[in-house]
Amino acid sequence: MTDTSTERSAVGLRSERGPILLSVMLATGLVAIDSTILATAVPSVVEDLGGFSQFPWLFSIYLLAQAVTVPLYGKFADQVGRKPMMMLGISIFLVASILCGFAWSMLSLIVFRALQGLGAGAVLPMGQTIIGDVYSVAERARVTGYVAGVWAASSVIGPTLGGIFSDYVSWRWIFFVNIPVAIAAMLVLHRSFHESVERKHHRIDYTGAVLLAVGASLLILGLLEGGVAWAWDSPASMAVLSVSVVLLVVFGYVESRAAEPILPLWVFRRRMLNGANATSLCVGVILIGLTSYVPLYAQGVLGHGAVVAGFAVAALTLGWPIAASLSGRVYLRVGFRDCALFGSLFAIAGSAILLTVTPDSSVWLLAFACWVIGLGMGFIASPVLIAAQSSADWQTRGMVTGTNMFARSVGSAVGVAVFGAIANATVSRHVEGGHDLEQIPTSVLASAIHDVYLASAVAAVVIVLTVLVIPRRLPTTQTT
Repeated sequence: MTDTSTERSAVGLRSERGPILLSVMLATGLVAIDSTILATAVPSVVEDLGGFSQFPWLFSIYLLAQAVTVPLYGKFADQVGRKPMMMLGISIFLVASILCGFAWSMLSLIVFRALQGLGAGAVLPMGQTIIGDVYSVAERARVTGYVAGVWAASSVIGPTLGGIFSDYVSWRWIFFVNIPVAIAAMLVLHRSFHESVERKHHRIDYTGAVLLAVGASLLILGLLEGGVAWAWDSPASMAVLSVSVVLLVVFGYVESRAAEPILPLWVFRRRMLNGANATSLCVGVILIGLTSYVPLYAQGVLGHGAVVAGFAVAALTLGWPIAASLSGRVYLRVGFRDCALFGSLFAIAGSAILLTVTPDSSVWLLAFACWVIGLGMGFIASPVLIAAQSSADWQTRGMVTGTNMFARSVGSAVGVAVFGAIANATVSRHVEGGHDLEQIPTSVLASAIHDVYLASAVAAVVIVLTVLVIPRRLPTTQTT
């Protein structure tokens, strides 16, 4: 493991860790609240701007822009420092939020949401990387739990604020509310976080950056829109996915020859990182399945309103920070791999409970299943990320963190595609089977979502296999 105290002294970090953590939590809160606040305001936005058929792009374009820029920011942070990248990300997010608030059409709002995503792509990996720089391995679990708590609070605050602003003020304030938070985060970060980065000439891999951004964008776009905007076997789908594969293959070739590659190929030769990234990908699959289909089940099958449905999925984010905070005690005793395996037991158990939910079940059972899975995610995601960071030195930690978080984003995109295909296939099968039309809305929806839960349970089992790839003992810090 890296000697964090020595490393901290070497890069010139000061001891004002409390304010630094506060700035990271404020910046994380920006992104966390923004990911939930818009959903409840969509009817007001559509009523004002029109473009009902285009509103799903408000979410897709944001996630796409955020996902593809995460590894780029991670690499640049290793070259110029974490603080400039974090300040850049918050600044972009702030400007984009103001522009979103003044949007005059659905198209302009979509464009500004993409700009917001570009800012968010820096905030999340930089926050985790700064924590990795400032806090020791023993401290990171507790601190990561605090940051996870921001997501838990946001899952409740976001939809509530969205509804209040839409009903009593204006939907535009769901973006304007970001202004004071962003300014506070930048001021605290500017005053408290000081790092000394060795200044030297860098050969920026522009070609690799463009190839990765475009190739990953097309891949995620194809996964998100396949079966939605176009059929999977349509020419559009084939073209998007084929071009993405070609660009990513060319990207691999370019990286093998670049002096300072955006994503060096040694990342894929290190067992520790392969296991950690594969685990994060599976975590992304499970999370998108729960956050997308649990509210739908609570409303469409159990017959509850939006508030109760939001509570059910919020239970996931309540369990996560509890387990993340406790995980430090576990991995310091048994190691990162066994801690993640312990978490996988909770994930599998929660998934099994989810499979017992029926149209006659209480919403409390649905929420309890999510809470148990959340506990599992806390014991899996945080230790795995910390393990990946601990296997890298300062010069590569940003890239390692960005790659791990990018894997989770790809997992979410894969989950959207797979779960959507499963749900659609189940609905088509039941409709063609001659069911009573009056019974189709509830019975078919319940069956379709149950199949999604089954696929999610399979992903939880696969996590056991990906965690086993992680070495029991961390390798010594390497850079190549």
